[in-house]
Amino acid sequence: MNSHPVEEQVIVVTGAGKGIGRAFVYTLLSHPGLDRKKLKLCLASRTLSDLASLKTQAESIGVETEIVDADLSLKPTLAVERAVNRFKRLDALIHCAGVGRFGDFLSLTKEDLNDTVKTNVEATFLLLQHAYRVMKSSPKESGLRGQIQVITSVAAERPFPQSAIYCMTKYAQRGLLEVMRGYGYQDGIRILDIRAGAALTPMWGEVGAELESRMMKAEDVAKPMVEALFSSERTSMEVLTIRPLQGDV
Repeated sequence: MNSHPVEEQVIVVTGAGKGIGRAFVYTLLSHPGLDRKKLKLCLASRTLSDLASLKTQAESIGVETEIVDADLSLKPTLAVERAVNRFKRLDALIHCAGVGRFGDFLSLTKEDLNDTVKTNVEATFLLLQHAYRVMKSSPKESGLRGQIQVITSVAAERPFPQSAIYCMTKYAQRGLLEVMRGYGYQDGIRILDIRAGAALTPMWGEVGAELESRMMKAEDVAKPMVEALFSSERTSMEVLTIRPLQGDV
């Protein structure tokens, strides 16, 4: 690797079919500093049809692309396994997949709890653990072995009244990343926690015009994530908090 660590990389993106994950892929493919013929992508989503257009666009500009349709809660490590099987390495994991169940604290159910914890906590842990092992096993050609970025949320640092379970899982993700970062210092693996505020993605469902006018677009979050990949190997960006200009909604 060199001073631009994404010029020749295998990158896995979860949640690539929609929202911030999809915006990340589009932003990466259009980045002026990227040698697209040296980039290899593995894109994961629960819905294969959401990935087809991304694969077509990526391969039209020379980017080899694997697509994986899998429910993260059932097969948390499959995307990394497929990337390593095909491309023989892993340089970056961009983890955007997640779920949310929202409602009054007293109305949330055990099913809400189990569904959210299964994806946001258990699957995230297993995915990141597996990706880290693969990265650590790679030769340390320079100061950097790999990069892991995770979309947590501003809900990982601030409670919201209709988000008891969601906040709990996001605080858990934040704790995991802080522990992993200590290992990353030793192993040359960068760990970035993206604490994103309200961005207009399918998780929000239908929103009114007034609320939409205050929200960020998915690409507003994706752009600094891509730039972080290009940062010097001498540095480690650790937390990126990005909110709408008018604050949390």
